[in-house]
Amino acid sequence: MKKLNFDAPLNGLSLGNVSTNFLRELKKRELDISIHPVGEKGDFSAFDKIGEDFKTWIQTSVFNRLKKLNRETPTLKVWHINGSERKVGDNQYLYTFYEVDSPTDEEVNVVKAQQHVFFSSSEATEIFKSKGCENVSHVPLGFDSDFYATNKSYLDKDVVHFGLIGKFERRKNTQAIIQLWLKKYGNNPKYQLSCLINNPFFNEDQARQAVHTALGGARWSNINFLPHLKTNSEVNELINSLDIDLSGLSNGEGWNLPSFNATALGKWSLVSNCSSHKDWATPENSILVEPSGKQPCYDNFFFREGEQFNQGQYYKLNADLILEGLEKAEKKVGQINTQGLKLQDKFTYSKSTDMILEKIYANQT
Repeated sequence: MKKLNFDAPLNGLSLGNVSTNFLRELKKRELDISIHPVGEKGDFSAFDKIGEDFKTWIQTSVFNRLKKLNRETPTLKVWHINGSERKVGDNQYLYTFYEVDSPTDEEVNVVKAQQHVFFSSSEATEIFKSKGCENVSHVPLGFDSDFYATNKSYLDKDVVHFGLIGKFERRKNTQAIIQLWLKKYGNNPKYQLSCLINNPFFNEDQARQAVHTALGGARWSNINFLPHLKTNSEVNELINSLDIDLSGLSNGEGWNLPSFNATALGKWSLVSNCSSHKDWATPENSILVEPSGKQPCYDNFFFREGEQFNQGQYYKLNADLILEGLEKAEKKVGQINTQGLKLQDKFTYSKSTDMILEKIYANQT
């Protein structure tokens, strides 16, 4: 039986969701897997649909990992470039994300030090190839089976429900999206915006100030800020309640799970036509908003100028083009996005896992 180390976070954040979906597929394969969790030993509270047999398999694989430790066993690590120089063994394959455009010498060296690096974005793959990294390829993410159409009614049919999902961050354009939406729809009872934008890296004061700034210090009657939703089922209910998703109006993404999932569930999403979005968003399945150039990525929080990682630029969106996109989206209300639904079959974790394992075991003797 082929052996594999799996080194990844096991939690309800974005990387944890990706890791859990890969593990679901790996469990189906005839592999002897040792799981090396990053940080905590595993928090599956967000995954309320997974069975006890899966959790038991995870716990057993984690418990036995050191008994089976062998530096020659191939490792699949799901993590950022920063930190992936720390390895379980000598034979490491990295699945990672990249959201800017100027790899540092340190990032290039870390990538070259891996057996192979799978980027979620084809744009990121080409960026690193241009820096002399020959050991890189593009493997897309897949549709998460925790999400499904509920076929339920939520708000009054005369109210257009917008949603914004993803941590409050400059890269994700959170403040600008909220302010533009309020400029167009603020205090109009025919429109509602629900924001699930909790940033787990903010403290309470930072979170409060971010929202206060986004609202311009004013009170608005038709915007809601939701508390952290603990399970994927709760997030699924939110997505199903939406008419229009705004989570795709980001300046740079490694994939964008909220926007992708909303589109794949047949919702209409405004999506910036750049970075990883170009791997799955098309004029047929999304309301594309063209970027208007680039801007420095530095926010003095996640991206700090002069550091060894995450340097350069990401894209910039034009307010007028976003407002035009909102007008187009309103015309789609009540229509199922049939082209979006096709993403569920086009992008699957089964296909992505096959691509990864084929590369890993093609290199094994």
